[in-house]
Amino acid sequence: MIAVRPLGLERVFEITPRRFGDDRGFFSETYNRQRYSEAGISEEFVQDNHSRSVKAGTLRGLHFQQAPFAQAKLLRVLQGAIFDVAVDIRPQSPDYGKWVGVELTADAGNQIFVPAGFAHGFVTLENDTQVAYKVDNYYSAEHDRSISHADPFIAIKWPDIGQAFTLSEKDANAPLLRDL
Repeated sequence: MIAVRPLGLERVFEITPRRFGDDRGFFSETYNRQRYSEAGISEEFVQDNHSRSVKAGTLRGLHFQQAPFAQAKLLRVLQGAIFDVAVDIRPQSPDYGKWVGVELTADAGNQIFVPAGFAHGFVTLENDTQVAYKVDNYYSAEHDRSISHADPFIAIKWPDIGQAFTLSEKDANAPLLRDL
């Protein structure tokens, strides 16, 4: 059983799988192809990725891959918490440049589904945060792109964490959406 909540952009969903808990902890089925397909997520995932961010305020993104290696992502937090963002970058979309965000935490067990055609990024809200995600296309360095997290056209309202974000060199130098 999963709860699916549309986040306001086409096919971007928050998903919360059911947890079964007792005094030992909990069990949760974090992905079931049939149940997700019934919820409108029929992508075939081909690769799993795992990231760890040591410090709160680590910002990763906004990332995407160009066709023919565009990727859909199903992402969850294994430890800690993040503010996760999806940005519609489909040029013909009426929602081009619009974004949605949701807080994902290990405690809540919620997930985000980001379809192909969207840029994705997140900022960690706690130290030692770990994120796992599935993608429906293989990584291709040749098609890998990023957009500035501070693009004024997109105007993401990142949470105030009381310090400057920690960025990779790639993310710190990412171009604006209009310059792609």
